[in-house]
Amino acid sequence: MSPAALSSLERANQFLSIGHYSPNTARNYLAELRMVFAYYNDVDPQQYTEEMMIQYLVYLSKTLVCSREKCRMAAQAISFFFRYVLKMAYVVPSLIYPRVSKKLPPVMSAEEISKLMEVISNVKHRTVVMLLYSTGMRVNEIARVKITDVDSKDMRIKVVQGKGSKDRYTLMSQQVLEELRAYYLVCRPKEYLFNGRVKGQPLSVRMIQHMVQGALASAGMSKKSYTVHTIRHSFATHLVDNGVDLHTVKELLGHSNLQTTMRYMHLTTTRRQGIVNPYDLLRKGADQ
Repeated sequence: MSPAALSSLERANQFLSIGHYSPNTARNYLAELRMVFAYYNDVDPQQYTEEMMIQYLVYLSKTLVCSREKCRMAAQAISFFFRYVLKMAYVVPSLIYPRVSKKLPPVMSAEEISKLMEVISNVKHRTVVMLLYSTGMRVNEIARVKITDVDSKDMRIKVVQGKGSKDRYTLMSQQVLEELRAYYLVCRPKEYLFNGRVKGQPLSVRMIQHMVQGALASAGMSKKSYTVHTIRHSFATHLVDNGVDLHTVKELLGHSNLQTTMRYMHLTTTRRQGIVNPYDLLRKGADQ
């Protein structure tokens, strides 16, 4: 990387720090900018134009056939760079993104959730999965939960600075609370509910992901497209199945938009099971 590119990257990093962007966002933006700088390796980033950035995004979308999420992240990183480092207005060209996929996320059945927990012998790992399913928290939120966030009196857990830098509360099961107490007596965590290998540090997101994938394999579900995030989808879908209203589910999940929560209406089985097929009604009428 050229000295000019390194200097520009450092400036971007400084603005990300000043702006209190999340570590994930900062890491992703800097990674995307490194790729832009490598693509235009003979051009000083201070000389970038909007047309050059459109050409780069077209390259990602059409030549490399990158996902919409990848293209969106690149465009947002470029927009950040233009606005704060180059001090130039820049509108994210969303029209060149690949079309949004309408594929619904997979959902595990209650039986599969039970089977998953049954195959986990490690008390710490099993408690992590129990908490993932009983709270619907994101994997990075679970990793950062502190002992003081568990409110046993009101049966809830506080999610501090979740997605969008928002605090919220999610519900907690009485059964899981008892499991948490048993886990505490065995593992004696300090500060974070799930400590990592380094003293005083939380369990890493990568470790949780690896642990869940291992458990899925042990449960004979490795061929299904399940991930740690599937557990969150399952939590939400099962709530809707059991009659919990969408606004409550939205608050528990920490969604900003109800439209995001609405997709769980398409995943429920209870609603579908209560539907009478019109063909059956047609045949019933003909038989009478």
